[in-house]
Amino acid sequence: MKANRIIQGTLLLGACALAACGAGAAEGKTGKELPTRPGVGDIVKASKPSDWRALDPDNTLYMAMPWGRVVIELAPTFAPNHVKNIKALVRNHYFDGLAIVRVQDNWVVQWGDPNDENERARKVEGAQKTLKAEFTVPLASDKHFTRMRDVDGYAPQVGHSNGFPVGRDPRTGETWLAHCYGTVAVARDNDADSGGGTGLYAVLGPARHLDRNLTVVGRVISGMPELAALPRGPMPMGFYDKPGMQVPIKSVQVAADLPEAERSNIEVMRTETAAYQSVLDAQRNRGGPFSKYNPAHLDLCAAPIPVRNRP
Repeated sequence: MKANRIIQGTLLLGACALAACGAGAAEGKTGKELPTRPGVGDIVKASKPSDWRALDPDNTLYMAMPWGRVVIELAPTFAPNHVKNIKALVRNHYFDGLAIVRVQDNWVVQWGDPNDENERARKVEGAQKTLKAEFTVPLASDKHFTRMRDVDGYAPQVGHSNGFPVGRDPRTGETWLAHCYGTVAVARDNDADSGGGTGLYAVLGPARHLDRNLTVVGRVISGMPELAALPRGPMPMGFYDKPGMQVPIKSVQVAADLPEAERSNIEVMRTETAAYQSVLDAQRNRGGPFSKYNPAHLDLCAAPIPVRNRP
């Protein structure tokens, strides 16, 4: 693969949905011990069924790995052409038998065809090899944005849209998905239109400067800890230098193509709800016996989006 392949560098998943992430505190207070308020785990336990949504099976991918299933939620609102193309690749079994080819510490984990730059490259059938970039979409495309009050250095406005971290610029009339932990995006070369979804990566570390520079197509909903724990590649940019290091992908499927009994029983907290605003406040105002200082601030990529198995 070309060394200049950009995919440079949760789901803030799971643990917050299943256990308390720490108690909150009243805004602006500091001291030896801040007042205790409900934490994320408490809010999740007290939530109503209407605060949650099931994944859309037609926009959910299951990537079968040696250790189990990685669940990826796609975001057609923000990259409609790439999402359609990726699903076509999946349904033509493009990814079956390919591999994770790169893990760069504190940056990204990337998967695709290890031979995509030589004569043994897998043929793309029933889909496109490259597409016009979808770095941003018009503000009007997104009907679900809920703004965070916190200041952000990468966008005039930030918040969440139907479970995805989002940046917006009202001046230019554009919105985009942010490169937070677990974000899934399309690998490309220097040409903005040189990607199409045959190579994908998930973010492991700080990567917000990639916002509006690559096409983001979704996020990992389940399986991110296993991806993040993979051995780092020894080559520049974290590429594996021996085929034996590459982690095989058994298959990738669209959830809608499986019988309902074989689908993952996962739901995500609705980010437009009052319950989720309470989650954000609990993270802004951490306190209790452990915390000694309360910043009353929350970064977009530190905002947990609770995920749980459906009761």
